[in-house]
Amino acid sequence: MVNTQTNDSQRELNAIYEVSKTLAMSLDVAKTFREALNYLMHAYDWRRAFVVLGETEGGLHGLCAVGLTREEQQRLHFQSGEGIVGRVYANGIQVVVPNVRTEPLFLNRTGGADQTPDIPIAMLVTPISADRRTFGVLAIDCLNPGEQRSFSNDLRLLKMVATLMGQALLLHRSVTAAHDSLQDEVRRMSKELKPLHQIDQVVGMSKPMQQVFEQVHQVAPSRTTVLLRGESGTGKEVIARALHNLSPRKREAFVRVNCAALTESLLESELFGHEKGSFTGAQGQRKGRFEMSHGGTLFLDEIGDISPSFQAKLLRVLQEREFERVGGSTSVKVDVRLILATNRNLERMVQAGEFRADLYYRINVVSIQLPPLRERREDIPAMAKLFLDRFNKENGRNTQFSPAAMRVLTSCYWPGNVRELENCVERTATMAHDDAITNLAFPCQGNGCLTQVLHHIERLDAVTPQRISEIPVVEGPVPARTAPSAPAAAAPDSAPAEEAASASSSAPAATPDNDGKPEGERERLIWAMERCGWVQAKAARLLKISPRQMGYALQKNGIEVRKF
Repeated sequence: MVNTQTNDSQRELNAIYEVSKTLAMSLDVAKTFREALNYLMHAYDWRRAFVVLGETEGGLHGLCAVGLTREEQQRLHFQSGEGIVGRVYANGIQVVVPNVRTEPLFLNRTGGADQTPDIPIAMLVTPISADRRTFGVLAIDCLNPGEQRSFSNDLRLLKMVATLMGQALLLHRSVTAAHDSLQDEVRRMSKELKPLHQIDQVVGMSKPMQQVFEQVHQVAPSRTTVLLRGESGTGKEVIARALHNLSPRKREAFVRVNCAALTESLLESELFGHEKGSFTGAQGQRKGRFEMSHGGTLFLDEIGDISPSFQAKLLRVLQEREFERVGGSTSVKVDVRLILATNRNLERMVQAGEFRADLYYRINVVSIQLPPLRERREDIPAMAKLFLDRFNKENGRNTQFSPAAMRVLTSCYWPGNVRELENCVERTATMAHDDAITNLAFPCQGNGCLTQVLHHIERLDAVTPQRISEIPVVEGPVPARTAPSAPAAAAPDSAPAEEAASASSSAPAATPDNDGKPEGERERLIWAMERCGWVQAKAARLLKISPRQMGYALQKNGIEVRKF
């Protein structure tokens, strides 16, 4: 008997410790409360649990739940004094119902009494209070065969857990009030103080973006080559267009080329053009992008992804401002303003011999660093509203973000930056059932957001030069997640058999490697794709094979290329 009491006390102490540690991890009460309930459900013989919070109108709405479906959780709405939950909220007193089927006040709103018709179900409800105020209700249910179970220990534990939750809610509301007050002050000051610099179609009231705007206005009137640096999705193309529109060349063409989307031969023909008969299918002379942008601006995106051999060809064009078309011998002179962009660390690539140093010095004339979205969070509310207004206009809707929803947006890490924010707003507005978008409408509130996965993918080539010293160099292998196998597609008829064999022989061999890389061919392919964010061209360069050989090797080993 003594040992049993000791074990119960120890288990109760462990539960309080784990719950308090979980609640202190974050100010996101919906997330921490759900994790605390998850632990309690596994530690004790409980079936389902939920937390409802009071609203200013006097009603109760569901905050989080464990063991309930999404549809059942949406039915967690009560009025003060309505049913067992409403009475506990109104009176502030714990309640135990040994059998909910015999209790007339039990509303069975989520259908919990219908799941085990042969076994009685008990319900324990306790108020969540702090500072002499009741914020909500914590309720759990469990099986009670024969209605013989004693719930004194469970009630004591629930009371302590509810007290910890009440303190967490009190802290959350005080921080939220201060945050809202600060946001109101920022909005008020933004209306009174217009920024010194602004760019059309770009939201940027934050200090980092104001520095970018100042640099853009200063460099735009000149002919100087500009290199735009920053993570993927930070808006490099928008800034490039702004540089063109603010320059004397704004009436001429703005031509964009994504260097990572084309092979070396196609990129050469795309940029320089070709003469008639220079290769199979060249039925006439064709101007390249350099000629098409004569007098205007040429924007070369993803410049860090071009091959070393093409870097030498591009260097001559940048130096002499002249070139020959593919298959031609006549030099063509052009007057082009060049803007280049990359999300890679060119300095690291130069040190590794992957990028020519002379080309780096040629393009790195004026470098503009675009900050990631997480470093200018004060711009997120205005950007989210802009994207939502655009969605409403295109779809005939009238959706709006609630303050809680806006707090979710401003607190996200956003590894995909502005592009990911725009997609998140559109996805959430599309799936919203009502015009008011709440915090529960976001996939991240139900652990269904891919951002949480992408956040942990290391991209050492996407950091800014100022942060290289802060990131440890990874010597060992990047853990490879096994890619889902898929039947290999048939090789094109035009691909010779010897090239397929070359791909197999050029792929990493299944021999031990002392530098930390996996041993097998398939494992090395997956390692390279994981390392390069599942970009096939980058993985091919890492393994020092051609993109086409990489494609054959992936096909041969049945590795499906992931698309995020």
